[in-house]
Amino acid sequence: MPDPTPHRTPLRRISQGSLFALSRSGAHSDAPHGLGFLEPALAELADEAEALRVNVDGLRALSTSLDTFNEAFSSWLYVMDMNALTVEWSEAPTDASFILARRRAEEDARDALSAVQAQTAGHMLAGGKLDETTTATIFAENTTVANESLVQAESTSKAGTVKVKKKGKPKLTPKEKKERSMAIDKVISSLPLEFRGSDPNLRRNVEMVIERLMDSNGRGLKMIEMIVPPDLNQARVNKCLIALVNRKIVTKDNSTGTVLYHWQGVPN
Repeated sequence: MPDPTPHRTPLRRISQGSLFALSRSGAHSDAPHGLGFLEPALAELADEAEALRVNVDGLRALSTSLDTFNEAFSSWLYVMDMNALTVEWSEAPTDASFILARRRAEEDARDALSAVQAQTAGHMLAGGKLDETTTATIFAENTTVANESLVQAESTSKAGTVKVKKKGKPKLTPKEKKERSMAIDKVISSLPLEFRGSDPNLRRNVEMVIERLMDSNGRGLKMIEMIVPPDLNQARVNKCLIALVNRKIVTKDNSTGTVLYHWQGVPN
């Protein structure tokens, strides 16, 4: 009995898009022979690959530049940190500062004396010869100006601060204290809620500020005059003054170059 024919997988039909079919196709008579059609595609692929290589080189150069900058900037920050830790910056005035201040005060005194003398000479030229009384008066004024300038120069050269004795708070009668308390309560009732009891410390601070403004007798007060450490610091005083100025209870005046606060009271 003859052996059976072994099973064989049938051959796959050639794809219409295969290279072999394309090269043997008769539908396109002007098609390049063999693999000649790959030449333009490979040339374009080579150009794109070259452009990709150039871009990658640019990215590599950018990365190198960033690394160099980061290293240099971090070194600079480290040097600044070490400099701040090792170099001592003097905050108080030195001897040279007082010498310079005394020299400037003396120069101002000489300038003031020269100006007065020039004014005196101008009066003499304009009005003729002055009498003895006028001459003595002008001489006394010149001497006073010179003495005041020299005293100011000497006081400037001394180190330390001179404590100014503040006037005591005027004593109030029980009736005046009651009226003062009612006036303060009326002012606080017109302020925002945080000043009306939600924060007892803030209410006590604003009462202290209001009392100082009331005791100023119409004189403008600087912010530093209302500071009472440690409870009533500058930040608390500033917060209270902002609220009072916004309600137009206190007016802020800086026309003289110094910020002064004037008491006005609750507007009607």
